[in-house]
Amino acid sequence: MHERNPLILVVDDEGSSLRLLTALLQAESYNVLTASNASEAMEQLQDSLPDLVLTDGMMPGVSGFELAAKLKKDARYATIPIIIVTALDDREIRLQALKAGVDEFLCKPIDRAELRVRISNLLRLKEYSDRIRRNNEILDNTVRERTSQLHDSYLQTIQTLIRAAEKKDEETGAHLQRIAYYCKELAEKVGMDSAFTDLIFRASPMHDVGKIGIPDRILLKPGALDYDEWAIMRTHTTLGANIIGENNVSEELRMGWEIALGHHERWDGSGYPLGRKGDEIPLCARMMGMADVYDALRSRRSYKEPFDHQSSVEIILKGDGRVSPEHFDPELLAVFPKVASSFSEYYAALTDSHPL
Repeated sequence: MHERNPLILVVDDEGSSLRLLTALLQAESYNVLTASNASEAMEQLQDSLPDLVLTDGMMPGVSGFELAAKLKKDARYATIPIIIVTALDDREIRLQALKAGVDEFLCKPIDRAELRVRISNLLRLKEYSDRIRRNNEILDNTVRERTSQLHDSYLQTIQTLIRAAEKKDEETGAHLQRIAYYCKELAEKVGMDSAFTDLIFRASPMHDVGKIGIPDRILLKPGALDYDEWAIMRTHTTLGANIIGENNVSEELRMGWEIALGHHERWDGSGYPLGRKGDEIPLCARMMGMADVYDALRSRRSYKEPFDHQSSVEIILKGDGRVSPEHFDPELLAVFPKVASSFSEYYAALTDSHPL
């Protein structure tokens, strides 16, 4: 049953009882530790972890019942079976022992056959329990390992999507890095927890993966798009959502789907593709919308020259005819002045020639 002989801790304040129990247990090939009181028992437990504790119930000072209750409340010892030995055999004593978490009882004088059976049964149950716990630990470790592998696979998928989008658009990898930092900064300033801020940092670069499906003649056209071309360009939101897929196990891909679909929606309902407004737009998409507008204002496009930082901030806060404060979540708009300087630093540091 065991690779080694089980170790039993015997606790009894009476020397004769302690010697008798030790002799009986050693005759059954058990290894034995002894203690004459609860304090000594706790000291023994610091050095060796027994397979079972056999303690007298009515010891002076800290009783065996109190010792049992203390052990059962301690995670280090909670699974160790405990047998209470007592000269008293009444209902109240047994209830007291059960409340303390005791597993078995033995009445004095000790019957050797009963001692053997009760100890053997408890040790067998403990072995099964330990085996189940070890198997659960192995299973938990396997699940964690497989989950980690799956998560790494999802991150590789995300990076593949992002790289594919980069190849199609004039917007560069530095732009995608900046977007990630802008969104994380916004999330932190509005009080989102670290799980959300880390997630949006990883998911936000997927916002324009739908541009993979936009024809180059439109995507790379110098100058302004006509009405029909603009209608096609707008479909990059739904194309991106379709590429990522709505029902994903990965949190990154789920948020990436929300961002790809919703980052051109506006708080006042004037955005696309669904014309959603207010809280109907996922928070991550609202953050992405603000970050994207700032970066677009700062960047050179075939149809416009870049704005400087201060002009970009003024346009977002006050509007310029194309951009309006009503486009943005009021809470995000309120914190934008607090993050604007960080946005400027990220823009300066994260360029094509000097990415972080």
